[in-house]
Amino acid sequence: MTGRAQTTVAIVGYGAIGRYTVGALAGDENCRIGAVIVRPARVAETQAALGPAIQVTDRIASLAEPLDLIVEAAGHGALGEHGAPALRTSHRLLVVSVGALADRALLAALEQAANEGGGTAEIAPGAVGGIDALAAARQGGLERVTYTSRKPPAAWKGTPGEALCNLDRLDQPITLYEGPADEAARTYPKNANVAATVALAGAGFDRTAVRIVADPAAPGNVHEIEAEGAFGRMALRMEGKPLPDNPKTSSLTAFSVLRAIRNEAATIRI
Repeated sequence: MTGRAQTTVAIVGYGAIGRYTVGALAGDENCRIGAVIVRPARVAETQAALGPAIQVTDRIASLAEPLDLIVEAAGHGALGEHGAPALRTSHRLLVVSVGALADRALLAALEQAANEGGGTAEIAPGAVGGIDALAAARQGGLERVTYTSRKPPAAWKGTPGEALCNLDRLDQPITLYEGPADEAARTYPKNANVAATVALAGAGFDRTAVRIVADPAAPGNVHEIEAEGAFGRMALRMEGKPLPDNPKTSSLTAFSVLRAIRNEAATIRI
């Protein structure tokens, strides 16, 4: 009787999540990173950093071995560039940059590529919990879903929120945005992946209400989900911590990627 084959994974991107995942799976008997996909200008330096055991390339078409899963962890542009080629070649794709799917044209293109090539895309829960419960509740019908992103003022620098208030002198909470999830994802693309995930799991982009709040009293990145429907009521609050080596990346997002990869190799999955 032979054992299960080792699960082989490619990662699009070698930023905070890519580096964490490669490190976490080093020496794992059940899963291995077979390839990393980066921009052309970064191929040589990334290959030098990773060594010969992991292929580094800039295109899905150049992947040298069969893969069980491709993980997109490089931002909205990378999903647009590599998502359709992955799905068109029958791969399973884990999407981390979920906010990109607020672009209806991109979402339609990925669906078409999957239908043509037989690939499938899975949404990573990322920085928030309760997504499984929300997706289950959708089956019975949802009456209301709201998502609030509450972060310290400094977290909103470099966003449209800078034009709405003086973030350096804020002494009380201020709502920077209130509206549907798709517009939130487009307006705050680096901060709205969770809004898109909540929308896709639950009531949809148009029927998910989003609030983005700069709060000087926030202990960190705070995510709040409220939902109501045939299932009953749900209220969830999470206070996330960043990865130690990158304060802009949620540690739970990296952990959710690692969970998805290890689930690929697991005989019993949760």
